[in-house]
Amino acid sequence: MRIDLHTHSTASDGTDTPAELVRNASAAGLDVVALTDHDTTRGHAEALGALPSGLTLVTGAELSCRLDGVGLHMLAYLFDPEEPELARERELVRDDRVPRAKTMIGKLRDLGVDVTWEQVARIAGDGSVGRPHIAEALVELGVVPTVSDAFTPEWLADGGRAYAEKHELDPFDAIRLVKAAGGVTVLAHPAAVKRGQVVPEDAIAALAAAGLDGVEVDHMDHAPETRTRLRGLAADLGLLVTGSSDYHGSRKTCVLGEFTTDPEIYGEITRRATGAFPVPGAGGRPAA
Repeated sequence: MRIDLHTHSTASDGTDTPAELVRNASAAGLDVVALTDHDTTRGHAEALGALPSGLTLVTGAELSCRLDGVGLHMLAYLFDPEEPELARERELVRDDRVPRAKTMIGKLRDLGVDVTWEQVARIAGDGSVGRPHIAEALVELGVVPTVSDAFTPEWLADGGRAYAEKHELDPFDAIRLVKAAGGVTVLAHPAAVKRGQVVPEDAIAALAAAGLDGVEVDHMDHAPETRTRLRGLAADLGLLVTGSSDYHGSRKTCVLGEFTTDPEIYGEITRRATGAFPVPGAGGRPAA
């Protein structure tokens, strides 16, 4: 089995619609794909409606969190999307995205960059506006060559010149809320230092003690030696180890299935979940 547990669609900051994403996942030879858009489950219905035979969808979301001033992302799998407390927190994060984006645009304009809200809104389309959309605007304007190059202290990285904070969950609260909604939590790309400051290993240990289920070890932003170190940390803490592409369509260079999760780990994730269950494809419109 080929299992990719971290992807994004146009419901947040990917470039594939949810329907296109599942078709592309099937065409890429995946058996299981998780749709984990930022702070939203809005793409799930479309993905389920287009799910090809032979592909199983894991519903989820990537929750925006902050601990001691450091941003981190919590992958939440197979939770009940209607659970009111978690739904309310996701809504608070989403509602703060537009004013935050406008603040960042204002900072960029103060730095001499001729970016506009209209440009960023066009790029975001129906998705939840976020830094990748602003980064793409910077690429369009020729300020940086790639989206990744915008995530530096000079521009949009945490604490960068154009950075602005938004409402984010405390990760301990995120674990509690996801568990209460029957879901499973995995800390996304915990050592992706190129994105900015990361939480120390003792913080990961504290999250494990609070009920964190796993860590995303095999990821494009982790060097081989980092993956080895994280695998050892996960073993010490009794955490599940996952691997994923963090696919964003054409917005990033990663491809579907670039990194994958062991089937036994996937089985354990599904065993722990009670809020929702993986959905096997019923023959949505096949990929072109």
